[in-house]
Amino acid sequence: MSRQPTSTPPALLGELKLCTEVGPSLGDTRIQLLEAIERLGSLSQAAKSIPMSYRAAWDALDEMNNLAEQPLVIRTAGGKNGGGTQLTAYGKQTVALYRALQAEYQQVLERVQQQLQNKPCQQDDNFYDITQFRRLLRRISMRSSARNQFVGTVVALRTAPVDFEVTLQLDDNVQLIAIITRESAESLGIAMGQELYALVKSSSVMLVTDRQLKLSPRNQLWGRISKIHRGPVNSEVVINLPGDKTVCAVVTTESADNMQLQENQEACAAFKASAVLLCSYQG
Repeated sequence: MSRQPTSTPPALLGELKLCTEVGPSLGDTRIQLLEAIERLGSLSQAAKSIPMSYRAAWDALDEMNNLAEQPLVIRTAGGKNGGGTQLTAYGKQTVALYRALQAEYQQVLERVQQQLQNKPCQQDDNFYDITQFRRLLRRISMRSSARNQFVGTVVALRTAPVDFEVTLQLDDNVQLIAIITRESAESLGIAMGQELYALVKSSSVMLVTDRQLKLSPRNQLWGRISKIHRGPVNSEVVINLPGDKTVCAVVTTESADNMQLQENQEACAAFKASAVLLCSYQG
């Protein structure tokens, strides 16, 4: 009698990061670097094993040593026996403490997951969706310089010898069109139903207020201006789209004045399909 395979419920996994007044200073990558130094006795070899650049590893050690009450590592210059890098007793203690805190932190996450799975939701009497929660955490943890960041599902693909046209459905009301190279599409493994990030720089967004005006950009998202941050040279204009999404445009303050832009005014955020950068995530 064959036994049906059981699916393992998705787990909440967290990364512990210890911060100071000037920002994060100790996280898993830096702890891995310290552990590799202890194991290999060489900064260059430790950096390669992570992997990270030698310069980044050197800077990380400098910052950690600067913020620590005692040095975490000792670097010795080359000589008869060669140079090297070693953890101090304080450095070894720091690594051990971090790993102990990390284990406690993971146990807390496991207890939270168990409680969420067993506790019905107050609003609709359904169980909390751990998979959905993990997806939310993954989305909001992404960092990019692009002011406009969206997540959508691929609903249409049009192929050509050189490029791909990808249509993303952001919600029931909003679609985005992106054009990328065939090589990029193959690298991302783009397929129907796939979830992708769409990034658009605010400087690539053109503002229009006249619905009669014919525009060439494929993406034309109409909504209402919710905020205008005026600066001496440029102004940031935020448009609320249907479905509670927003898109931001940066225009010259002179243009904003000439267009007489004001809050709650209807406006269109227009941008070329080639201005949309697509990204995928693993897991």
